[in-house]
Amino acid sequence: MQRNPPHMSIIQNRKAFHDYFIEEKLEAGLVLEGWEVKAIRAGRVQLKESYVDWKNGAFWLIGCHITPLQSASTHVNPDPVRPRKLLMSQEQINRFIGKVERAGYTMMALDLHYTKGNVKAEVGLAKGKKLHDKRDTEKDREWQREKQRVMKNQRGAA
Repeated sequence: MQRNPPHMSIIQNRKAFHDYFIEEKLEAGLVLEGWEVKAIRAGRVQLKESYVDWKNGAFWLIGCHITPLQSASTHVNPDPVRPRKLLMSQEQINRFIGKVERAGYTMMALDLHYTKGNVKAEVGLAKGKKLHDKRDTEKDREWQREKQRVMKNQRGAA
């Protein structure tokens, strides 16, 4: 019997799925300070405005806001939006660099989760949606909801 599920989600970036087509996903580790881990465990993290950038030979998570806890960060001067380095293998880095620089993709942080007790980030290769694509996605979502509602009512009547 398994004690912990393989992925326990902390926060998801729903805005990324609304604004972008996610083509490929990848799990990466994060370089965090102690107060950041405590704040993430308390659920004080925001991914809405974050993205992944390539500089100095590594990918960095930019714009992820981690609100420090009062009790855990008394002796440090926390920076809630500091860039955080992503830990990826060289093969993954090379593959993603090529797609970001040549094919015009953007890298987005899709969610933060626990894997074996460690905080990991799921990063996705994204292509921007146009306004009509967003409308189509919303229309499909509404249709799925309506279909479920009809199916539920049919089962209840039978």
